[in-house]
Amino acid sequence: MDAAPEDLFAPESPGFIADPYPAYAALRAGGRAHWNAPTRQWLIPHHEDVSALLRDRRLGRTYLHRFTHEEFGRQAPPAAHEPFHTLNDHGLLDLEAPDHTRIRRLVSKAFTPRTVERLEPTVRALAAGLVDGLVERGGGDLLADVAEPLPVAVIAEMLGIPEEDEERARLRPWSADICGMFELNPSEDTARRAVTASVEFSDYLRELIARRRKAPGEDLISALVGVEELTEQEMVSTCVLLLNAGHEATVNTTVNGWWTLLRHPEQLAALRADPDRLLSTAVEEILRYDTPLQMFERWVLDDIEVGGRLIPRGSEVALLFGSANRDPARFGPTADTLDLARADNPHLTFGAGIHYCLGAPLARLELTTVFEALLRKAPGLRLAAEPRWKPGYVIRGVEELLVTV
Repeated sequence: MDAAPEDLFAPESPGFIADPYPAYAALRAGGRAHWNAPTRQWLIPHHEDVSALLRDRRLGRTYLHRFTHEEFGRQAPPAAHEPFHTLNDHGLLDLEAPDHTRIRRLVSKAFTPRTVERLEPTVRALAAGLVDGLVERGGGDLLADVAEPLPVAVIAEMLGIPEEDEERARLRPWSADICGMFELNPSEDTARRAVTASVEFSDYLRELIARRRKAPGEDLISALVGVEELTEQEMVSTCVLLLNAGHEATVNTTVNGWWTLLRHPEQLAALRADPDRLLSTAVEEILRYDTPLQMFERWVLDDIEVGGRLIPRGSEVALLFGSANRDPARFGPTADTLDLARADNPHLTFGAGIHYCLGAPLARLELTTVFEALLRKAPGLRLAAEPRWKPGYVIRGVEELLVTV
């Protein structure tokens, strides 16, 4: 690798965001771990290493279960950001054992395969209605008209958020503002929006939890209320995480996936010709080929070694999912090729280890359903304008995807 890591890994560059894959290939060729000074992270580009480190308990999403900020050589977040961190730090994504083990076990009692199975008719009806609307209008923005409304409506239905509550319309903006904090080096303006959204969303959920305590229903919040060992804050953080993780990835996979299909007409033609055979592997391949979550971060709690390089305690590693999912060492010489019939496909899009995505079955249901509806109801769907990429790198997607049908 002739170029320095910071010259290859450029998460603020529109060109890099639009196509990070050549840079990933160079990083993989240059070694297994690269110190990147601008982000003060160790970049990990290989599938084998990313997969192993996701399961390695010497790393964690947090360090506060073992160290103070000072002991770990880190600065505590500003006091003004406290509402965001209270919300985020009590969610499964940013907890480690023993709290993570306890909460995941308790939440799993409510978020069961039966919960997802019960939602299937709702998902199918919502997807069909949204696609019908797109077809009736002769096209539109696949992002705003189909991809965004579907998972938000599904999560609202699952949580039991009444349709008459005005807050239902604020779920997507709240989520977008909170998720802004997961990008690299978020600005103070991003932090202010995240704090406001955290306060407003938490206040609404506490009020809704109080309603469900008095009059429980068949929804997930009622089920969580029935789990006595969960604190109210843990319930609130769980609900917010389910919304954020449960729709950001689905939205971007749907839109990025169709953008990918439209650039691979021979693969799209094969899928349209035989969706019953190809749809399930196609969804997995789309998740692999252009993963919506490009990077996942971990703190190094005890010294580790990767590729002969010591990564000391207190460091942060950036596990490059997008690179791992295109690694020829795991996916062979066709790693950069879209193959909707790919059977051996151990992509890392949903993570691995104790933080493996709890909502993966729901995401797969939504993706399969919306792709099926678009293939069946909009067989002539085609691109109307070249899309622009949003400035975010970690959660990566386009601003809009204008199509005609």
